[in-house]
Amino acid sequence: MKYLLGTRYSETNKADRGNPRAKHQEGAVMQKKVIIMGAAGRDFHNFNVYFRDNRLYEVVAFTATQIPNIEGRKYPRKLAGKLYPKGIPIYPESDLTELIKKHGVEQVIFAYSDISHIDLMHKASTVLAAGADFRLMGGNQTMLKSKVPVLAICAVRTGSGKSQTTRKAAKILKDKGKKVVVVRHPMPYGDLKNQIVERFASYEDLDKYECTIEEREEYEPHIDNGIVVYAGVDYEKILRQAEKEADIIIWDGGNNDTPFFRPDLHITVVDPHRPTHGMTYHPGETNLRLADVIIINKMDTANRDEILKAKETIAQINPKAKVIEAASPIKVSKPGMIRGKRVLVIEDGPTVTHGGMAFGAGLIAAEDHGAKEIIDPRPFAVGSIKETFEKYPHLSKVLPAMGYGKTQIKDLEKTIEASDCDIVVSGTPIDLNRILKVNKPIIRTSYELEEIGKPNLSDVLADL
Repeated sequence: MKYLLGTRYSETNKADRGNPRAKHQEGAVMQKKVIIMGAAGRDFHNFNVYFRDNRLYEVVAFTATQIPNIEGRKYPRKLAGKLYPKGIPIYPESDLTELIKKHGVEQVIFAYSDISHIDLMHKASTVLAAGADFRLMGGNQTMLKSKVPVLAICAVRTGSGKSQTTRKAAKILKDKGKKVVVVRHPMPYGDLKNQIVERFASYEDLDKYECTIEEREEYEPHIDNGIVVYAGVDYEKILRQAEKEADIIIWDGGNNDTPFFRPDLHITVVDPHRPTHGMTYHPGETNLRLADVIIINKMDTANRDEILKAKETIAQINPKAKVIEAASPIKVSKPGMIRGKRVLVIEDGPTVTHGGMAFGAGLIAAEDHGAKEIIDPRPFAVGSIKETFEKYPHLSKVLPAMGYGKTQIKDLEKTIEASDCDIVVSGTPIDLNRILKVNKPIIRTSYELEEIGKPNLSDVLADL
């Protein structure tokens, strides 16, 4: 075990004091070896704000899951800090047990989102069986304090409707004369050294940072609305830069993660198609408990039983929160082209993959506008798209808009072109015609938040 000289006993963590195995000595502290389990988001943030300059710990590795092609690289020295001159390696999560034993790891930090409580405890049991502690980190250790008011918009699950809620909130605040800046949960899938702080104000910025389809889905609608978006890797630096041009910062959470910034108002979006997930998913339940305001979205497409179950979940977990009822009606650019056609449906990737949904706005639009047949995309899938279907067997009627890099975009194009369909209906928030070059027409859908009755977003944002 490694010792660092010059660190005073009084600087050690309170949790370590009284631990007979810690072997604290005056002038010497034993480092705890740590692995951070992540998916290129929360994991990097937790490291930056808690572990980067903390001499009590040695982070020996990150592990990665959910997102393709993010393992096999390093968290670079430029981001890792002076304690890690060689950077920190990133391994696939499947290597976790071997890494714990190889490095004598004492703590494993779980740091990603959109996972069921059962699957989370399976991972905890795997770590415990390997001999390490399993740890979750809360807001007191990881939330940064802003100099300007922060509105956090989070969710119980991926695909609940955070994006359209963020757009609606930004418009309300902008119309009241406020300078609004959106800070988006990280999606650093490229060269991390070049993604420390990213600012998006134009489509040229999207090209500059070589954004994936997932990133474009989040950034393009804000750019269209004249809203500046920040993202990246180092959220302390991002926050300080965003503060310089914002009256109010909107934190737009990714997946169902909790905020990186301490909010002055916390809104959590609930999807009634998954009505009990506020009690069964991490950290969705945390967001539900933290919420000042809860939005029940998609009330136009959910049935009465689902809506009642969602309300029961809210009443059980957070009865003091204000509840807004809302819909996200789907609009189609060329509805007449759908009727009587054989349709391939493309949906938002995260929503139908690790979000667990089997359908989205695209499938609803195709069925509502009289599609003759919904084509099963699986027989036509190639390369990484075929692997995606193997990983997510619940998918049969929709094609996930996977576009994490040029190779995967090519695989997506080949899958679409091979599909035996007349047209493509896209349920993603962007115009895929700008990105994909295919031999079939792509019909675009869109959706915006519409509150039902009172209270509404304007009411709850008034004090902010």
